[in-house]
Amino acid sequence: MPQTARHTPTPQNTPHRLPAHELIYRQLRNLVLFGDLVPGQAVTIQGLTDRLDAGMTPVREAIRRLISEGALEFQGNRRVSVPVLSADNISELILARQWLDPHLTLRATERATLEDLDGLTAMDEKLDKAIATGDLRAYLELNYRFHQQIYRIADAPILADLAEGLWLRFGPSLRVVCGRMGTQNLPDKHKDMLGAMHARDAEAAARAIREDVIQGMEQVRHALQI
Repeated sequence: MPQTARHTPTPQNTPHRLPAHELIYRQLRNLVLFGDLVPGQAVTIQGLTDRLDAGMTPVREAIRRLISEGALEFQGNRRVSVPVLSADNISELILARQWLDPHLTLRATERATLEDLDGLTAMDEKLDKAIATGDLRAYLELNYRFHQQIYRIADAPILADLAEGLWLRFGPSLRVVCGRMGTQNLPDKHKDMLGAMHARDAEAAARAIREDVIQGMEQVRHALQI
């Protein structure tokens, strides 16, 4: 039977007012995550300060945090850039994600409430609309939020943090690849996963999300090798 206990929201979904430095970090993180800063693009600290309409100190702190997470790299002369993924990098990401996402999905299937499943279904419907209309930015954000919601339901914060860190690594390249391919050619195993979750078949849900992850990451690998 589904559990009825409420899940603790992740920090990104917490509605409480956040300190200024945390807000700036999240704004810069989203610029990286959704590919507004493309791989290899060098930007200055002053440029980011202007772009985010923020003070130098919180921008520097946000950059420091994102460098420590592997999402940015320091170029010298007060410039930073998004790392360019190598073939080996992508292989590592595929290896990590094809274990993490299925395991978190398995846990989520065992813990999801009917409200959780309704929320995932509604989000997937919005994702379908973004794909149909070619709204790339909406697709990227909704796809990420869909997976993030699974991580939340799974209630495994250490594993969820690892999975979130992987998104920061491949998110910018995913934006580049989707921009080349268009949204119509993107894989979508979410409905298979949702059907399995509704049936409380955790193994089938895990298999569906593993296929989703591998198909998506292999498309990234192939596109970046062209």
